[in-house]
Amino acid sequence: MRAIWSGAVSFGLVSVPIKVYSATTNHDVRFHQVHGADGGRIRYRRTCEVCDEVVEYADIVKGYDTPEGELITLDDNDLNSLPVSTGHEIDVIEFVPSDQIDPLLFDKSYYLEPETKAAKPYALLREALNETDRMAVVKVALRQRETIALLRVRGKAIVLQTMLWPDEVREPDFDILETDVELRPQELQMASSLVESMGADFNADDFHDDYRDAVVELIESKKEHGDARPAPAADKRDDGADSMSDLLSALQASVDAARSSGGSKGRSSGSSSSSSSGKSSDSGSEDSGSSSGSSSGSSSGSSTRKRSTSTSRSTSKKTGSDDKATGTDGAKTTTRKRSTRKTA
Repeated sequence: MRAIWSGAVSFGLVSVPIKVYSATTNHDVRFHQVHGADGGRIRYRRTCEVCDEVVEYADIVKGYDTPEGELITLDDNDLNSLPVSTGHEIDVIEFVPSDQIDPLLFDKSYYLEPETKAAKPYALLREALNETDRMAVVKVALRQRETIALLRVRGKAIVLQTMLWPDEVREPDFDILETDVELRPQELQMASSLVESMGADFNADDFHDDYRDAVVELIESKKEHGDARPAPAADKRDDGADSMSDLLSALQASVDAARSSGGSKGRSSGSSSSSSSGKSSDSGSEDSGSSSGSSSGSSSGSSTRKRSTSTSRSTSKKTGSDDKATGTDGAKTTTRKRSTRKTA
């Protein structure tokens, strides 16, 4: 276990340094909502019902609705101005008989562990509570909120039992309870006999969470029969991003896409040029590519460019001659076609 708080129990002139640990844990099988079609997690955003925009945590304040229908907001500065106990003292107010504490007031339970040098005063307080059958009423500030609590004994440990404030316990305001109900002695005796026949000493280990066990069994059964599937990759988008962040992201993506498209066109044009150069010059293509990629003015680079230029010129002349020949042949072919039409 990991300590969640540390301080000291003070009663009279005695101070017992302690650490506080949560005494309970929740073993419920936890589920989260997913999309049945693809298994994606269902997320919820903090949306303002007035402007319909997603709100960041930094822009959220606490609001209180008055009975007159007005709204009062409190920010962090307002809350920090409140008188909050920040000490790490568990001050004993009084010791009361155990049977005077209504269990309905119990809230959360924490174990107190004594520091190494405080083992003796810790044991002294524990045994004093046992001998007198009393509980210590204390005040303590856990997580910046002062609350009333009890110190009671469980085995060899002292338990800090936080309590609800008296005005947090609701009264059973049921009119039917005020109705006079006539109970015959025979009925009361029979009910008492039934209670006695079912009497037993309580042992918490005799009880099990059958529902949780059934859920675990159902999950294991589905896993064994191949109903499990890989969890889909989570979307990297921040659920807390506001509309402006989404807009900026979309604009940035558009700019990146435009740059990528422009770069592709440049690379495509470059490829076409190199391809044409390759068609124009056979033996000098490699030399020409090397000279274009170099920024030095060496003599070898110059000679290479000269060879490449002369080769390109000779190739152009040859290509021009071929074009003229092709044009002549084309003209002859056209003349023949016209002659044939006239003869026909």
